[in-house]
Amino acid sequence: MDTISFDKLLLKTAFCCMASDGNIDYREISLIKSMCEKSPLFSNFNFHEEINSLVGKINSGGKNFIQYYFDLLKQTELNEQEELTLIDFAIETIKADDQLEYSEIKFFKNIRHRLNVSDEIILAHFPDIELYLENDIITDGYLDKITSHFFEISEIPQFDFISIADSSKDNQE
Repeated sequence: MDTISFDKLLLKTAFCCMASDGNIDYREISLIKSMCEKSPLFSNFNFHEEINSLVGKINSGGKNFIQYYFDLLKQTELNEQEELTLIDFAIETIKADDQLEYSEIKFFKNIRHRLNVSDEIILAHFPDIELYLENDIITDGYLDKITSHFFEISEIPQFDFISIADSSKDNQE
């Protein structure tokens, strides 16, 4: 398994959350770009190059790309603050298009259960996401089942590459 820098893991997390409902909304793109610009983790970072690299990878790999992300997340050792930052990127991306889809909640639960931070600490930092933590996954077998169910109900379409205009549409409205 490859290793990944924390900034690229954050971007991949946000990207996968954005794609988990089968739609890439310009509000999600704009939010991810803004989060990257505001974070000191993303210095010397070409957002459009990185995000379009992920578009190419999901277009060629589909569900295997998502499974690879889950495996990468599970094997990456993060401290509590990094896990909370990752959760923040995920939740903010999911909320960005003002539409909460069942597939997004399932996807978040897959992320959450590959992290070590407790539900209590998560809720202390993000009190409005209790819905995302309901019916906690208890066993690895159930995690496999919910991951499999996510893949069964999800379609991974071919996405268009992202242009600079896609991430700045919100400035026009």
